[in-house]
Amino acid sequence: MQNRSSFSKLLPVLFGFFIMGFVDVVGIATNYVKQDFALSDTLANLLPMMVFLWFAVFSVPTGLLMNSMGRKKTVILSMVITFVAMLVPLAAYKFEVVLVAFAALGIGNTILQVSLNPLLSNVVRGELLTSSLTWGQFIKAIASFLGPIIAGFAAAGLGNWKILFPIFACLTLISTLWLIFTTIDEEPAKGKTSSFAACLGLLKDPVILMFFLGIIAVVGIDVGLNITVPKFLMERCNILLDKAGFGTSLYFIARTSGTFVGAILLAKLAPRKFFIISMIAAIAGMLVMLAMNNIWAILVLIFIIGFAVANVFSIIFSAALQRLPGRANEISGLMIMGVAGGAIIPPLMGVVSDVMGQTGGLAVLLIAMGYLLFCAWRMKPNYKNL
Repeated sequence: MQNRSSFSKLLPVLFGFFIMGFVDVVGIATNYVKQDFALSDTLANLLPMMVFLWFAVFSVPTGLLMNSMGRKKTVILSMVITFVAMLVPLAAYKFEVVLVAFAALGIGNTILQVSLNPLLSNVVRGELLTSSLTWGQFIKAIASFLGPIIAGFAAAGLGNWKILFPIFACLTLISTLWLIFTTIDEEPAKGKTSSFAACLGLLKDPVILMFFLGIIAVVGIDVGLNITVPKFLMERCNILLDKAGFGTSLYFIARTSGTFVGAILLAKLAPRKFFIISMIAAIAGMLVMLAMNNIWAILVLIFIIGFAVANVFSIIFSAALQRLPGRANEISGLMIMGVAGGAIIPPLMGVVSDVMGQTGGLAVLLIAMGYLLFCAWRMKPNYKNL
């Protein structure tokens, strides 16, 4: 009975990761919005910036909010904001309105990512946390690769890619109600509530700082590939967006497969070794892909890269939580603040792409991958010290 009870609490929390994956629709949406409004790469890449900018603004305050509001209520708040964000583009399809909608999506997703990961730790504890976080990323990846497929089908078959928004809104509503009617026991925050400055002060710990910069790098890679892969395929292989969008779906299929395999392997293997092998494979795959012109070779390499980076976020996040378990809320806020890497790296890629083409934009990601390999090398098996 105890296992059945725990499982019934785990399911709505894990489904929350599916809602978390909606933020990745910004990748294919950026390509459709660029096409619909005839935008440059620099201007089009403002869309992911509007989404991920809010991770820098709201992440730490959300970590503090959880101390007084509780993790479950904070997750519910995030889903309400996400639900509203999905309805905004249906009101009027203008570039300014789309920016507002994705800003709201970014705010909701920021709050969700900060609060959902610690809420999972209330249901799953101990050594299974890394594996459970990876299962969450696996579910998130399912939503991520379904977004481009739904958009492509809606555009080609129904003449309107924006049909995905009401679909996502309905799923968000289901998730919200499921969590509301699920009882989850939370331990009250211990001691005095931390201040914003105290949370940022955690970056004085060199290990926490390394993990924070690692989150910036891995999210920058994820978002950068998400929005650039279709443009790279269009440039290299001379295909239309409806077909090039499959590259994004393939990337997320690879991430889904990678997180599924990772959830199993990380329950047995040392995360550090797994991390090192993953980054070597990702760097090698990127170098080869940038030299290719054949569409099938490029698609294979996209899959390899997506598979390789699939578990990096979970490994870093879990390591940070275990570094200072008594400050889990604040650490979660700080790490999710690093998701602002999605607002930092893609605009830089856009500027480079306008000058050097999509190959130059993707080459920027090699720097981030190199840093992650450095992080993997410096990480100790017990996460406690450099």
